[in-house]
Amino acid sequence: MNEALADPASIVAANLPFLRRYARALTGSQDSGDRYAAATLEAILEDPSVLRSAPNAKIALFRAFHLVWSSAGAPLGTPDSELSRRAQDHMATLTPNTREALLLHAIEGFSYPDIGHIMQTNPAQAEGLVQIAKTEMANSVAGSVLIIEDEAIIAMDIQMIVAEIGHRVTGIARTRSAAVELAARDRPDLILADIQLADQSSGIDAVNDILRQFDEIPVIFITAFPERLLTGKKPEPAFLIAKPYSEAQVRSAVSQAMFFASTEPLMS
Repeated sequence: MNEALADPASIVAANLPFLRRYARALTGSQDSGDRYAAATLEAILEDPSVLRSAPNAKIALFRAFHLVWSSAGAPLGTPDSELSRRAQDHMATLTPNTREALLLHAIEGFSYPDIGHIMQTNPAQAEGLVQIAKTEMANSVAGSVLIIEDEAIIAMDIQMIVAEIGHRVTGIARTRSAAVELAARDRPDLILADIQLADQSSGIDAVNDILRQFDEIPVIFITAFPERLLTGKKPEPAFLIAKPYSEAQVRSAVSQAMFFASTEPLMS
């Protein structure tokens, strides 16, 4: 049986966390992202046949979201901080459609043909948009990054990726207390954090401790437990990468989060 012909409610339930993650990163606002995700679900309930408009149901769901979002003028969310406002000003200067294509490819794992279906373009154009986005975003901002990760090999890999795209690593912390100490000593422009740390402390708590000291620091969580943060409750991270990750995912998220991320404390 074709996946797209299965029960619409089951299809939506299986893919909704990914759509919400994408919508949040795309709009820069949890409220705005959830609003357009909800509008997409309403459109599907009114016309379930849209789930048959693509090679599989997940592609169809994302395509439906794009139709809703694009028809509204592809708006960004209301800035919730000065950082977000500056980020949105910068976003206005980027080549149209490049950020959408990059998020779909690097964060959500869609192929170029998949992106073509979602954005109603062809695979070659989709690939071109991704390459433009990589160049524009990598060159847009350079800054300092704090890595909170207890596995040495993973920490070194992330450090190498971050350094290769032109950012300075302020340090690597394996525990909550070490992360807070490193941040106090050298304020980072971006935090990359795991959830479960070496001493059984929480990366979420470490991030919240740091954000109580400093406002306006974007955060990316790289974790084997994404379900702990994709709960549908507020607040959630703008950028969340599941382990095992790819280099492209880290590069994309770092380039974007430097100028487009929420810094609200997260619930543990």
